[in-house]
Amino acid sequence: MENSASKKIPLTNIQKTIAKRMSASKHNKPCFYLEAKADITDLMHLRPKLKKMLGVKITTNSFYISALAHAVEEFPRMAGKVDGDSITLREDINIGFAVNAPHGLVVPVIKHADRKSLADIAKEEKHLTEKARSHQLTLEDMAEETVALSNLGSYGVDSFIGIVPPPASTILSVGNAFNTVVPGQGGFKARKILSLTLAVDHRIIDYFYAAEFLCHVKKRLEMPQELI
Repeated sequence: MENSASKKIPLTNIQKTIAKRMSASKHNKPCFYLEAKADITDLMHLRPKLKKMLGVKITTNSFYISALAHAVEEFPRMAGKVDGDSITLREDINIGFAVNAPHGLVVPVIKHADRKSLADIAKEEKHLTEKARSHQLTLEDMAEETVALSNLGSYGVDSFIGIVPPPASTILSVGNAFNTVVPGQGGFKARKILSLTLAVDHRIIDYFYAAEFLCHVKKRLEMPQELI
């Protein structure tokens, strides 16, 4: 019997780089994983109103980046890295966010995200995403990531576990916000619930510290007015 025909698809340079980096990260970083659910009903109601208020479209990603950045301020080990026999706590809070570009997955970085307003983050996210999709990102645009974000909510994915990229020790993976009904005063009410999954390098961060960090992110998203 003849073997069925097969087709080889050559890897692009960026795919080769991603494969090498992710394989090294998976091999070298002993990670653990935590998941929590956030009620983002208020966030989803607020978001459409902000374009008129702030003069820029605010994506859900903008909220996630802002919440992550402020949470790292409170829990600096989440942006730490192993440095020989010690841990270096990096002062810069730079959030890398995954973008599905035509030539492959790329991760532009919003630097000093903790020092930027929600509107500034939204403007920079839009600019970097457009550069990514037009193949115009520079090495500087993708450098110095300290914490990572990956969002597959727009693809209908409920939850997933990301691989911590080599420069970082933490990645937050965000799924789709789904409708549910919960008990309320005098009956039931509809809410939007979001799955947050954290992957963490256990050499730097323990379970309890990571759990407190994830709870902080959750609380930030559930009180979106504080991120404006």
